[in-house]
Amino acid sequence: MGGLSWFAIPWLCATTMGLAALALENNPVFPTYPERMNPADVSAGLVLPYAAVALLGSGGAVCALLIIFMAVTSASSAELIAVSSIFTYDIYQTYIKPDASGRRLIYMSHVMVVTFGLLMAAFSTGLYYAGISMGFLYLMMGVIISAAVLPATLTLLWSKQNKWAAMISPPLGLACSLIAWLVTAQKMFGELTVASLGSNYPMLAGNVVALLSPVIFIPILTFGLGADNYDWGTMGAIRKGDDHDLAEAEGVDLELVPGEVTASEEQLAAEAANLLRASKIAKITTVVMTVCLLLLWPIPMYGTGYVFSKPFFTGWVVVGIIWLLCSLLCVGVYPLWEGRASMAHTFKAIYLDATGQEHPSKHHAPGAMITEGVEHEKSDGLETPPQKDEASVTVK
Repeated sequence: MGGLSWFAIPWLCATTMGLAALALENNPVFPTYPERMNPADVSAGLVLPYAAVALLGSGGAVCALLIIFMAVTSASSAELIAVSSIFTYDIYQTYIKPDASGRRLIYMSHVMVVTFGLLMAAFSTGLYYAGISMGFLYLMMGVIISAAVLPATLTLLWSKQNKWAAMISPPLGLACSLIAWLVTAQKMFGELTVASLGSNYPMLAGNVVALLSPVIFIPILTFGLGADNYDWGTMGAIRKGDDHDLAEAEGVDLELVPGEVTASEEQLAAEAANLLRASKIAKITTVVMTVCLLLLWPIPMYGTGYVFSKPFFTGWVVVGIIWLLCSLLCVGVYPLWEGRASMAHTFKAIYLDATGQEHPSKHHAPGAMITEGVEHEKSDGLETPPQKDEASVTVK
């Protein structure tokens, strides 16, 4: 659902605002009228805000700013968490301090978040003053990182891939992609500049070589140096940093905190079964979406050079509107419906607290536990509330 909802951004948002900008460039409401958009502005990603201003005025500028702000903060948050996790567990705990406590691991993850944030801010500022546009950086990103896509995927899906294939394939693919990128630009334009390197065919060559070169390297390294037979069960032994060390220092029992109840063996087995079922669904969905969105849909249209007729374009727009509505339901409505019980409980507690009818501490008394499908126990904080039948409680 998330992947299908996200696809509305590059397909529908880009198509809609791109066509709107092209149609309105000759209109006095367009910000650059009577001139066309500068190619540098196009590469910098200003098509969307220009079109939004032309359509909605200052309100369009506010909407575009809000969308960009949310996208940037969301992506930055994901990058910060990913980098801090990799450094904390794959580098610091694995090679520097294997016996690090949970408190120490949390501290190092916080340090890495701040460090990576400062480094990326400085690096992005340097790229701006060096004249590297967002369009150039977006295309170059595929040249740099696509060689890691297949090794990373097979790390999760193929137990035979050995460590050498996982480690060496990405840098080998990077070397090949850089060669293809630079050589294509040199042969086509006779020079290596930001303009020549950022043109379509050199970028296409670099991206394709980066993505597909591991198809050659992985089998050679895996079977040439000996196939592995990884035991996925060992991943369950990875210890993550948590709040238990902090809680012990403060004398707090996390077992009494909602959401921190230790699950039984039966519950863990049921969770593992659910995860296995979800894994199968995800794999099948990924294959189907990849074939449809990358092969069956775009390649026939591009290969035949098809020019949209008016009825076809009308159907294209109708499908797009339906897709957008479905994305809105998935992202904006379904999460609210899924969390309706928790939100109702929260708002009720806020209301009772604001009106003085009930103190919030009653919801955190010893033994009180927030669960799904179970009425919340109330306590005066001095005694343990009645215990529910263990079979009827679903641990959240």
